[in-house]
Amino acid sequence: MSKSAVRELYAAGEPDYAVPPGETILEFLEESGMTQREFALRAGLSAKHLNQLVKGIVSLSPDVAERLENVTGIKARFWNRLEADYQSTRKRLREARDPVLFEDWCKSLPVRELIKRGQVPEEPSDKASRWDQLLAFFGVSSLDAWTELYEKPAAAFRQTKAFEAKVGAVAAWLRLGEVAAQAITCDPFDKRGLQSELPKLRSLTLLPPEQFEPELVKTCARNGVAVVLVKEITGSRACGATRWVSSNKAIVQLSLRYKTDDQFWFTVFHELGHVLMHGKQDVLVEPARTSGAEEPREVEADRFARDLLIPPKDAVRLGSLRSIASVRGFARELGIAPGIVVGRLHHEKKWPHSWGNDLKRRFELVEEPG
Repeated sequence: MSKSAVRELYAAGEPDYAVPPGETILEFLEESGMTQREFALRAGLSAKHLNQLVKGIVSLSPDVAERLENVTGIKARFWNRLEADYQSTRKRLREARDPVLFEDWCKSLPVRELIKRGQVPEEPSDKASRWDQLLAFFGVSSLDAWTELYEKPAAAFRQTKAFEAKVGAVAAWLRLGEVAAQAITCDPFDKRGLQSELPKLRSLTLLPPEQFEPELVKTCARNGVAVVLVKEITGSRACGATRWVSSNKAIVQLSLRYKTDDQFWFTVFHELGHVLMHGKQDVLVEPARTSGAEEPREVEADRFARDLLIPPKDAVRLGSLRSIASVRGFARELGIAPGIVVGRLHHEKKWPHSWGNDLKRRFELVEEPG
């Protein structure tokens, strides 16, 4: 007797994650080339509602299913079935959760601040719903995934650099940066291209924010780096961060925690130093300008930013600067903002911190819309 070509397969186990109907919306957008904004307009939905629908934060109602049919041509009953399957899986996963573990996790996160920023809805606010909302915000299906992607780098930052930082706050701030970076279309990473743009980026220090910010974002995106400015989450104490979301796209995230131009631009080039010099595996989070013994990559990134802003051949003249006029002239000669020169003089204790602060420009990061 010949051997059968058919073999028995074991039944697949229940998935440990729930896929919201929004995933199918994203697939439609990718295939059709339609933007979320256009889709929302066609469906008569607000951009916020569509965004929360995509993330699985809000339910897909029968009325919305009808609208989706009109836009996509996919029958409303299909969308209703996706929603029913999603809710059924969520219910099963809720019942399998350790309530104490999840309650502790929720307490560690800045939920009220995320609600204020429009990232998590005010209602429903029962524990089960809040867990689902937070998992959706972080884009993960389990606490194990959250720990690997967010808790570990946040905890490493707290332990090595800023003991008073809260892990949940750092994790939420990092996630906000990822969400912001999703809206920035980048060309594939080009190390040589980014290096060649450094003189141009350095010259941006002379411009006001409304001029330098779009140029900074555009120039870096052209070379595979998404630059995002995300207001600090209370308790995060993070100044900047660098990480790779793929082999061809890096994120440089800035909080403007220290609101002067010298700190801002030092952080920009510190993070770009990580992008250009270091590996693509780790998440590197920075507090304010470092001092003293540090991890070697941080020392290298500090040196990169320091020497790019004021090259060593020019830095030898810093000790001769004795007046505001001399600082202005020196900065003008180098083509950088005078506040950067003052910041360097303060950092190296060549000037007392009470001198020259009027040359530093102060920036304020506007609140993200809710």
